[in-house]
This record gives sequence, C-alpha cells and structure tokens, in this order.
Amino acid sequence: MLKVYLILLLAVLCEGLGTTSLQASQQFTRFWPSVGVVAGFGSAFYLMMIVLRYMPLGITYAVWSGLGICLTAFLGWLIFKQGIDMAAVIGMGLIIAGIAVINLFSKTATH
Repeated sequence: MLKVYLILLLAVLCEGLGTTSLQASQQFTRFWPSVGVVAGFGSAFYLMMIVLRYMPLGITYAVWSGLGICLTAFLGWLIFKQGIDMAAVIGMGLIIAGIAVINLFSKTATH
C-alpha cells in the first residue's frame, strides 16, 4: 500500500508542476512552460489512473486535489511571490487534517 501512496504523491507533484507551468506559460504563449503543462497534467492523470486500481475514486481524488491545492498555493508563494494570508494557511491546514482523518480512520481508504 505504501507504493500506492508514493504513486499518488508523485501524481500530486506532477499536478503541481502542471499548474505552476500553467501560470508560467502566460496563456500558452511560452513554449517550455506550455510543455510543462501537458507533461505535468498528463503524468498526473496517468499516475492517478494507476492509483485508482487500488483506492476508491472519492478518496483518491480527495487526497490528490487537497494536497494539490496546498502544493500549488505554496509554489505560487515561492515562485510567483503570491501572498497567502493566515485564513488561507488555516484553511489548508484543515484540508491536510481532513486528508489525515480519511487515511487514518476511514475504512474506505483502500479496497
């Protein structure tokens, strides 16, 4: 099961690459960031497809999108100097707490 979570984490990282590249592509007017969008999202969806063999769709998507939100906000802050206020930090903390609750206590996290 650890392997499945590592693949899911890699999918989240690829989604972060795709989303960050989307911002950097400036509406697909820059070539290499545009390639990053296609490669990042393509890889993310492929890896998520693998994870779906072992985890239910709702749980997979909750983890993937929740961690993706937090990663994308962090990358926006780090790379593009986009601000994150305390309410956003608290909200993302709640997202991570929700993901932890699902994976620690839910019997639906795997099938």
